[in-house]
Amino acid sequence: MLKIAIGTKNKAKVQAIEKGFQQHINEVSFQCLKTESNVSEQPFSDQETIEGALNRAKNVLRMTNADIGIGLEGGVTETLYGMFLCNWGSLVDRNGNEIIAGGARISLPTEIAEGLRKGRELGPLMDEFTSKTGIRQSEGAVGVFTDGLVTRDVMFFHVVQLLIGQWKYKKNQF
Repeated sequence: MLKIAIGTKNKAKVQAIEKGFQQHINEVSFQCLKTESNVSEQPFSDQETIEGALNRAKNVLRMTNADIGIGLEGGVTETLYGMFLCNWGSLVDRNGNEIIAGGARISLPTEIAEGLRKGRELGPLMDEFTSKTGIRQSEGAVGVFTDGLVTRDVMFFHVVQLLIGQWKYKKNQF
């Protein structure tokens, strides 16, 4: 049985990881632990978001006896065309493989980008913007700004698929 350690308890992220592995591997077990990303609460670049995902994967693998550690991280990145939502993931295994993959990007409305530039974190900002609580645990900002067509778990599921695919490819090459 393949043991997967998940570096978060966020429902949307956990759901994406479990669904991804269950579709591709018959015997798999999961352990979810809150781990540190060792980056800002609100990652503000692709680089920082990647580092957060990689740190979560490494940290959860160190904390467990799992075969694989997975870290997913959401952030934002500035471009010439405005601020964009970004998301990255990392898979680290006991053989020393470190795999990184990124996902969809959408531009953020000006009022959200301005709040982030003032030091606010996206989760609480989105709760305030939507007058709901726990947006990051459910549809996420991507779900709000795509009218529910792409939700946070779906967005991260794509990243998980990329991670699993790369891991399987590497595994089959050696």
